[in-house]
Amino acid sequence: MNSDHVVLRRAGDADALPAADVWLRSFTAALPSVRRAHNDAEVRAWFSHVLVPRYETWVAVAQIGAAGVMALDGGELKQLYLDPAWRGRGLGDRFMSLAKQRRPDGLALWTFQVNEAAQRFYERHGFIAVERTDGLRNEEREPDIRYVWQLQK
Repeated sequence: MNSDHVVLRRAGDADALPAADVWLRSFTAALPSVRRAHNDAEVRAWFSHVLVPRYETWVAVAQIGAAGVMALDGGELKQLYLDPAWRGRGLGDRFMSLAKQRRPDGLALWTFQVNEAAQRFYERHGFIAVERTDGLRNEEREPDIRYVWQLQK
């Protein structure tokens, strides 16, 4: 099934736990070497009490349930995670189009240096790496990269 059968919509309270579960599955699959800073219960609580209520959070909903989650905070793309079964099916592209529509003045984000698939994805979508760090400023203590995107006028 391609992503055309998936609805992207703003997340509500009832979406917090399914979205957190997408995040957990995605993080585990995409970043096996990265130490998670929080356990499953803490991640679910953060989605329920912080991410969904305070950020502009979007979910991708398929027939079988949540397939992806994206969160924006001002000009920052804070989260973009897909259920591993949905990778490579166009859903990330749909989320990226939505993010750029919502933030036409530009976006910035961080991704881990070990996440080469994410780097290829963001670069394909016009993001440029502007900073690399040793990871001491993130909770995982994992080297990361700052990316920015600006609409070309």
